[in-house]
Amino acid sequence: MKIIEQRLPQDYDKSFIVFQEKGPFFPNQWHYHPEYELVLVTQSTGRRMVGDHIGHFSEGDLVFMGPCLPHVWVNDEIYIKGAAPQQANAIVIQFERDFLGDQFFRIPEMEGVRQVLGSSNRGLHIRDQARDRIAPLMEEMLEMNGIQRLANLFRIFDILVQTSEYEVLSSPGYVQRTQLDHSNRIDRVTEYILRNFDREISLKEIASVANTAVATFCVFFKDHYRMTFIEYVNTVRIGYACKLLTESSRNIMEVAYRSGFNNLGNFNRRFKAIKGMTPSEYRKLIEVASEAKAM
Repeated sequence: MKIIEQRLPQDYDKSFIVFQEKGPFFPNQWHYHPEYELVLVTQSTGRRMVGDHIGHFSEGDLVFMGPCLPHVWVNDEIYIKGAAPQQANAIVIQFERDFLGDQFFRIPEMEGVRQVLGSSNRGLHIRDQARDRIAPLMEEMLEMNGIQRLANLFRIFDILVQTSEYEVLSSPGYVQRTQLDHSNRIDRVTEYILRNFDREISLKEIASVANTAVATFCVFFKDHYRMTFIEYVNTVRIGYACKLLTESSRNIMEVAYRSGFNNLGNFNRRFKAIKGMTPSEYRKLIEVASEAKAM
């Protein structure tokens, strides 16, 4: 299944993009781009796919995504057929990491923003009061120029830094981390899992990476990851399986093997438990999305 790279038009006199996407339905495909992207749906309903996450969207849906994370918004059939009482409508903000210069996000005041940008690599669904505060700022930006437009973007950054009202969408196995911080135990453990999830990792082995006893490691892992080590590894494996199902024509058996499962039945059970559908159903859904006219 082909994932295309897409770019939005940018004015020569502006450092980042604020764009209104509107029409009978969102007119794009399963795609990615090198920019960070904030998407606010102001009208329409449908199904949203970000990495290997599949969810529903409606008016007020707000998602922040990092660079090169594949995504698509598929409108409900009533919009695709032009039978809806109003057009689909969304506001999109895109910016590159260095749009304010190579060093800007490295200054001390941007520490919180750097953390948010890192989390956005898996996609963030912004909810509740944070969404309600960000939405009008985005709407105002459509009519703004110059420093006001930039100031609103910084207000959005500030809200994102302070809020915990968000859901991380894509699983860690789907997103390929290219820069890994070795500075602490959590990062060492995460890196090791992401590099070795396609084979058996024993508790003794991973505990040695964290430099702890097995019993201590199990408590540490549950405290920091909010799931057991085995549950996390399976989540990573299923995320990677989704990536293979999306980007290749490999059969289900090969996908299971490459994702670290030696038993097809176990793979199918784990996949359905985590994704709510079988691998075949997931692949079919992605195929339909890639062919649809969508954002």
